[in-house]
Amino acid sequence: MLAALLMAALAAAPAAPAAPAPAAAPLAPPTMAAPIASDRLLIIAPHPDDESLCCAGLIQQALAAGASVGIVWVTAGDGFELDALVVEHTLSPGSTAMTRLGKQRLREAHAAATGLGVPASSQYVLGYPDRGIEALTDSYYQQRRYRSNYTASTSVRYSGAVSPGAPYTGENLEHDLEQVISEFRPTLVFAAAPQDLHPDHRASGELTRRLLERRGELAALRYWIVHVRQWPRPYGLNPELPLLPPAIAASLPWQSLPLSAAQRARKLEALQQHDSQMQLMAPLLKAFVRANELFAPALP
Repeated sequence: MLAALLMAALAAAPAAPAAPAPAAAPLAPPTMAAPIASDRLLIIAPHPDDESLCCAGLIQQALAAGASVGIVWVTAGDGFELDALVVEHTLSPGSTAMTRLGKQRLREAHAAATGLGVPASSQYVLGYPDRGIEALTDSYYQQRRYRSNYTASTSVRYSGAVSPGAPYTGENLEHDLEQVISEFRPTLVFAAAPQDLHPDHRASGELTRRLLERRGELAALRYWIVHVRQWPRPYGLNPELPLLPPAIAASLPWQSLPLSAAQRARKLEALQQHDSQMQLMAPLLKAFVRANELFAPALP
């Protein structure tokens, strides 16, 4: 019956105007200069798995060139309820289950980073609230503690974090991130682009930019992007296809870092370490294993 009504409506509708010509395919961006031995690369990952999605090929190339690489995880990814439903096998994961998820995701991230060759001493955990970074940098910057809607925590609760027990405030988050930057002394910093649709990504990228501007080091900032609707397509493993910039971020001066077949294979291995994520959205994660990675220098 529904099909018949739809057919009747289509038949009665006026003829549609001619479809516009298809948009031109995005041009491949210029090639990015490969890292060199004197480089010190710091990857700002809002969640465990972002370091592998954005930068696993870059990390390999940097380490092979003799450069230093550090990774800082801003959150433990402990606010992804749908993931907890799968991992915990329950329809109502509580705060304890969400904290377990965060610990699992950090273990997975450390395993992925170690597998790529990043030394443990250059793997930093901040442990601030997943899906709360935007609030920390705004309404909860000073004095007011943020309470996680997922773990019910109001302070950093992960052992091995830069500041265990630190109250959830934007001021503390900023202090910890700047401490890592000062300790690691990066020559290049890779953070989420302003056009990334995940609030944690945007907020961590904006915070990184603000810190680098204050230090007079904005020229070191490079953007990456992960959260964009319907991108990259097709989903699934397509390592021979190029990764082209999404239309939403076309204004950024993207550069392409080509990856060898071996580097793509190791990137896939790193992503597979994130078992909690692969169980839920393997086709999306695998779609980032492409012939290249994309980075854009931050504009003044």
